[in-house]
Amino acid sequence: MTSTGVTLQTQNHGNRWTSAVIPALLIHVSIGTVYCWSVFKQLIADQLGAAPATVEWGFSLAIFFLGMSAAFLGPMVERDIKRSAIISLVCFVVGFAGTGVSIAAGWLPGIFIFYGVIMGIGLGVGYLTPVKNLMLWFADNKGLATGIAVAGFGLAKAIASPVMEWLINTTGLVNMFYILSVVYAIAMFLGYLTIKRPQGYVYKEENRISRKVLIKKPVFWAIWLAFYINITCGLALISQEKDILHDVLKGLPKYASLDSHAFAIAAAGFIGTVLAVDALFNAAGRMGFSTLSDHTKRRETSYVVIFVMSIAVCLLQVFTHSIQLGLMIPILIMLFLVNAGYGGGFSTLPVLLEQHFGMKSVSTVHGLALSAWAIAGLSGNQLASFVVTHATDTAHRYAALMPILAVLYAVALVSILLVMRKTPARAAVAE
Repeated sequence: MTSTGVTLQTQNHGNRWTSAVIPALLIHVSIGTVYCWSVFKQLIADQLGAAPATVEWGFSLAIFFLGMSAAFLGPMVERDIKRSAIISLVCFVVGFAGTGVSIAAGWLPGIFIFYGVIMGIGLGVGYLTPVKNLMLWFADNKGLATGIAVAGFGLAKAIASPVMEWLINTTGLVNMFYILSVVYAIAMFLGYLTIKRPQGYVYKEENRISRKVLIKKPVFWAIWLAFYINITCGLALISQEKDILHDVLKGLPKYASLDSHAFAIAAAGFIGTVLAVDALFNAAGRMGFSTLSDHTKRRETSYVVIFVMSIAVCLLQVFTHSIQLGLMIPILIMLFLVNAGYGGGFSTLPVLLEQHFGMKSVSTVHGLALSAWAIAGLSGNQLASFVVTHATDTAHRYAALMPILAVLYAVALVSILLVMRKTPARAAVAE
């Protein structure tokens, strides 16, 4: 760490929670509710008389514009954190409230425009905004700091889902969007008011890596590929886990004897519990793997652990035939650990990029790397759907995913091992 980095951290030790951590959580816990889509997706389809598969494009577009807005607006976040915070607030809140207006008007394209495009831009800018700021304030524990914020993004679903369901049941679907728009506007405005750079930080244009230079560097694309595969595999599995659990439960003696109504209730309770534990593992992975990177010689070590772990749990399914035989314990181990690795990949990315490209350009580089998220948001679900649809054994169609995911994780592992051969351009420096 440079002496400047030490000075920034020491002088502002007492303020970094209110100037970095709390605003980061206010922003990320708000925008992270994009993952609550499954709570109201079917309700939107029913109210608009549209096919669920068509409505699903609202979510896909939101993730796509999240990644692409981060890729293109990273330099703006680098220059002016206050401006990026307010842009995120306006786009996210307008997009969320506009979704409610579109539902009330029965206008399906409005879902794509407001939830997909406008809210998606707010997501991308808001996701980037706190990250570099946390790394500046926590110069000695960058991984832990980014893990805190990104864990907030991951936990948002667990926090907001029951609130959304309660509001839908008590006030209606459209009013849920209006009420929460106000709540998120207040939370993100407080984040905008309190977020600030450490005292002494000055933005300087010189020595910052340009995107034209960045895309010519093989090490960037190796990191991009590893990140992309981790998201694609995670989404491929996560998008199918409800159906996997449902099919396995149907074959268990305890559930097979139940009538359809009793089975639906019992299965919903079990699956709901598993999904809640998934969220905890996702958040723990976001905190744990980024923190691990603080205590290893190379940040890539966290990704190596993630990919080795993910390969192992996928191969466990292949060799034990757990899905075919209805062995719930190996299936749960796989779901929980893949969720942890999925979350850890997000939180470790910014500090890994900082290791190779320096702190001065981290928002720009991180934003461009998040384009992998945009593309994976479109490819992950489709990969799983294609494999499951074309499986030769339709009774155990989800088992066909396991060897494919294991191979893809192996490619990601090779990619990150190649990154480790590259000497970091700037290791753990601060401005």
